[in-house]
Amino acid sequence: MLAAVDHVQLAAPPGSEDALRAYYVDTLGMTEIPKPPVLAARGGCWFGAGAVQLHLGIETDFRPSSKAHPGLRVVGIEAYAARLEAHGAQVTWDENLPGHRRFYSKDPVGNRLEFLEPRS
Repeated sequence: MLAAVDHVQLAAPPGSEDALRAYYVDTLGMTEIPKPPVLAARGGCWFGAGAVQLHLGIETDFRPSSKAHPGLRVVGIEAYAARLEAHGAQVTWDENLPGHRRFYSKDPVGNRLEFLEPRS
């Protein structure tokens, strides 16, 4: 029986770890999670915030998906969007999900991320 999503894996090109750390830690406010040594040898990095974990794995022939994305629930979506914009990230609002405020942004390698908050 499924109980929860443990993590979401996204791909990234070789050598992008420093840019990913800057974005996921500084821009999004996540914490880097140390990878087990056997997995760290493959490159990439893991990040967490509360129960949310995003794993960025290295893919030699990386191409960001134009549609696939994780949906990340936030609290205080206006302030969070302002935080991303203050760090230079583009924020694209979308009002097409009933009962929610949401926007999309892309990480430095082009992975699409959705940020959403239920309306009160």
